[in-house]
Amino acid sequence: LVLTEGFSDDYSLVYHHNPPTLIKSIDEPYSVAPEAAIEKNLQHRSFQGFSVKPEEDYLKSRKTIMFNDDISIILAAPQTSMNDYFFKNSGGDEMIFVHEGEGVLKTMYGLLKFSPGDHIIVPRGVIYQLYFNTKANRLLIMESYSHIRFPKKYLSKQGQLMEHSPFYERDIKVPRELETHDEMGDFLIYVKRDHMIFPYHYANHPFDLIGWDGYHFPYALSIHDFEPITGRIHQPPPVHQTFEGRNYVTCAFVPRMYDYHPDGIPAPYNHSNVDSDEVLYYVDGEF
Repeated sequence: LVLTEGFSDDYSLVYHHNPPTLIKSIDEPYSVAPEAAIEKNLQHRSFQGFSVKPEEDYLKSRKTIMFNDDISIILAAPQTSMNDYFFKNSGGDEMIFVHEGEGVLKTMYGLLKFSPGDHIIVPRGVIYQLYFNTKANRLLIMESYSHIRFPKKYLSKQGQLMEHSPFYERDIKVPRELETHDEMGDFLIYVKRDHMIFPYHYANHPFDLIGWDGYHFPYALSIHDFEPITGRIHQPPPVHQTFEGRNYVTCAFVPRMYDYHPDGIPAPYNHSNVDSDEVLYYVDGEF
């Protein structure tokens, strides 16, 4: 039984070949805690994300750009797949936005193909490997210390995406092809918790499921399937929302029909959002 928040949240039942508790050893943990270059700041900043140099290894390529108590914003440019180890974030959900690159996310739930524009949501506790079909890969990773959810305003009381939502259940990509590895040996899994990495050595391959069912699993939503909400006059940023967590939201500003009232102001007044920081990540085109 895989679940979070005790027994009070979504869960999945997973059926293993071997007990998932067979730990051979644990190596010395090490810190990956980010250090703040500027502790207190009110100045606007422009970061050149493509200046983050590519690195061979996925974990080493992850560079924390901004962070607080609720979320870490990470840029990564890995060049190779995770061939000889696995990764599990035990302290946070992850949203991996694929800016450049394509490949497959491998988990015990099966294979999930990804391509540019995909938001890959990996719930905490899910062991995964990223396999790339490309050498040039650019990722924006949101490490969330609360659960990543669809916005409540899009959901019915029973949890269905309603008709006014800018995306739909059919747009959600889920693991399809189950690969069962009934293998014993020494399998290195890097477990992240509290900005520490704990190298675990499992006695069996972690992707040894013969089946599963439930609602705790990774999935993907493409920005290309996000249907923008438009209006005769300017629509505020909440109409562009994709996900939410504790004290933050994410939005997708995609090409759309602009304000079409004959007296509408195409680019309305400036705004001062005093209750939150705003981070814009530029992907394509001109904004």
